[in-house]
Amino acid sequence: MFFPIQYLINHGIPQETISLLLMIPIIATIIALSRQVIGIKGFGIYTPLIISFAFLSTGLKFGLMLFLAILLVGTLSRLVVKKLRLLYLPRMAIIVIIVTLTVIGAMYLGIYANRTEVITTSIFAILIMITLIEKFIAAQIEQGARGAIILTSETLILSIISFWVVNWSWLQDVVVQYPVWIIIFSLLTNLLLGRWTGLRLFEYYRFREVIKNVELPKKK
Repeated sequence: MFFPIQYLINHGIPQETISLLLMIPIIATIIALSRQVIGIKGFGIYTPLIISFAFLSTGLKFGLMLFLAILLVGTLSRLVVKKLRLLYLPRMAIIVIIVTLTVIGAMYLGIYANRTEVITTSIFAILIMITLIEKFIAAQIEQGARGAIILTSETLILSIISFWVVNWSWLQDVVVQYPVWIIIFSLLTNLLLGRWTGLRLFEYYRFREVIKNVELPKKK
């Protein structure tokens, strides 16, 4: 094991914590690759990254249910509060309050149904989910409902993929054993992605008819 990592573990830092920290460059690289090469946008790097880590606490199934419930309640709350013609921040505060009460209600129902994941879920994971509602509503305002749904769906896809990667026990061991190579690989990959000038895969599909009709110049 790499000496600095072993030193941290010997002095009380949990190996799981170190492993999760070293996973962040990998997840960030995957998200950047998805954006630059494939064309999956999502809400940047930070949002899908923290959602994937929240899923580690909630579990994927319960986390997805909580995520979708928060978005649904947030959207409905926005439609209701919109009629009050309030300024943006007070309006968002009211929506967050409604979403928070909904989450508390969901926890009550979960306990009533003997769902143990509700009891073991970290408060920070729930807070992460709640704070995402502002991004979703901002996307609705800027890009409309369709654009917000697309961005949210892409974010969710990236979060699920990231969750699977972070939860991969083999990779958890690898990042602890070879942290330097993981960092170097992530840096080099992002340097290459930063110079990417080609079309994204989704753009090939989007402009497929145009590409078909493009006439290549004939060689003289």
